[in-house]
Amino acid sequence: MLDYKFIAENLTAVMANIADRFMKADAELVARLYSKRTELTTNLQSLQQKRNANADSMKGKVLDITQRSALIDEGKKLKEEITLAETALAAVEEELLREARKIPNMAHPDAPVGKEDSDNPEIKRVGEPTVFNFEPADHVKLGQDLDIIDFDSATKVSGTKFYYLKNEGVYLELGLIRYALDILQKKGFTPFITPDIAREEILEGIGFNPRGAESNVYTLEGEDTCLVGTAEITLGGYYSNSILPREKLPLRMAGLSHCFRREAGAAGQFSKGLYRVHQFTKLEMFIFCLPQESDKFHEELRLIEEEIFEGLNIPFRVVDTCTGDLGAPAYRKWDLEAWMPGRNGGEWGEVTSTSNCTDYQARRLNIRFKDSDGKNKFVHMLNGTAIAISRAIIAILENFQQADGTVRIPRALVPYCGFDSIKKK
Repeated sequence: MLDYKFIAENLTAVMANIADRFMKADAELVARLYSKRTELTTNLQSLQQKRNANADSMKGKVLDITQRSALIDEGKKLKEEITLAETALAAVEEELLREARKIPNMAHPDAPVGKEDSDNPEIKRVGEPTVFNFEPADHVKLGQDLDIIDFDSATKVSGTKFYYLKNEGVYLELGLIRYALDILQKKGFTPFITPDIAREEILEGIGFNPRGAESNVYTLEGEDTCLVGTAEITLGGYYSNSILPREKLPLRMAGLSHCFRREAGAAGQFSKGLYRVHQFTKLEMFIFCLPQESDKFHEELRLIEEEIFEGLNIPFRVVDTCTGDLGAPAYRKWDLEAWMPGRNGGEWGEVTSTSNCTDYQARRLNIRFKDSDGKNKFVHMLNGTAIAISRAIIAILENFQQADGTVRIPRALVPYCGFDSIKKK
């Protein structure tokens, strides 16, 4: 959430940012409500001062009946006026908070202006698309032929967009987790296995919408809780309503969780097989840091993502996410897209992303630090996907497939998996 005063004093820029993100929010209304809140607050404070003066005028003084009666009547009237003023202020504050939460974070000046992911410019490429001397299969066929992924049984048991991992597929997932965890441990990240459920207030604080037709979140009926779509939610909420010691920053966290997403409206080739599913495993990175250091740590998160996929010898590119594809909390965001030979005859597909959310989430979750000047200030919060297992499996199966239908295992994963190839049963 943006600071109210910032919105009022930078109204033109805030409105332009909303337009660039193709979002709906009323910054002018927020500015008016902020001004109204200031007016009501001033009026309430004036009434409270008069009440205090009225009370003081009766303390330790000898007053006749008429004087005391007049002061008592005045005190009753002030009490009623204060109650009304408090009610009016509370109503304005509630509306102000509701409307301000709709306003997205400001975008980085260098973030490209665009509407959707097709407008994200490529800024870096590592490796080139894999070339085969045979017709490559997609991961769905490979997984079924090798008996490591079962979509049909999962559809029967759980519905569409679920899957079973079997045989070497199980060790491949576990190997990817340990491979990425070992890299993060060396980078100073504290490992967590987080809950798969979070309170709605935490989701809202992070910037997720837990309700409504457009929500991508599974809510638990009657519980005011949701299944998490990412460990960003549970890691970001870990220090909600806390003041962090300045000397402890930055805090680096790595959270392993299941992720649950409704994926409403996702259909067709772009979501085939493992690419868009209702449940998957993901290892998420999270950093709490000083405001002046967040750009530096955003770069660090992206480089870690690159290291993970470069170590797997998977071709990928980095794209600079455009304003319309940032999402409300992100100030700037980079995506890593791996080459997926089975995707529409060969395409790039997103495998990780990393976002600098500045103090947008911290304001909503009330996470601060005590600065050297003694004042409490909001931390900056960043997140990044270390590895989303299902999409990493797509990239491995499709890039490392062999002419005989087997799949080689990337060299870096062999010690974790215990085998160097997956053969037909």
